Amino acid sequence: MGGDAEKENIQIVRIILSALDKPESLIRFVTDRPGHDFRYAMDFSKIAGEIGWKPEHEFEEGMEKTIQWYLGNKPWWERILSGTYQQYYERMYGNR
Repeated sequence: MGGDAEKENIQIVRIILSALDKPESLIRFVTDRPGHDFRYAMDFSKIAGEIGWKPEHEFEEGMEKTIQWYLGNKPWWERILSGTYQQYYERMYGNR
């Protein structure tokens, strides 16, 4: 669901770097790929109107919780970076 918190990618990158106490000098700008979407936004007004759903957290709080989850679950994402996940994916879906 959307959360009524439209942000530019650079804003999100800066939030993440700040939460990790990392310098903005780590940011590297790249050329946009062909067909790149210039805007991503989700409108949750329909689900809010129909069933009363609303975001549980403000964007910044949700980002902080997400960052803390990743920091606390390092073995989960280390497997993805190790290539094990890619091998699993190829084994399960490579012949389709």
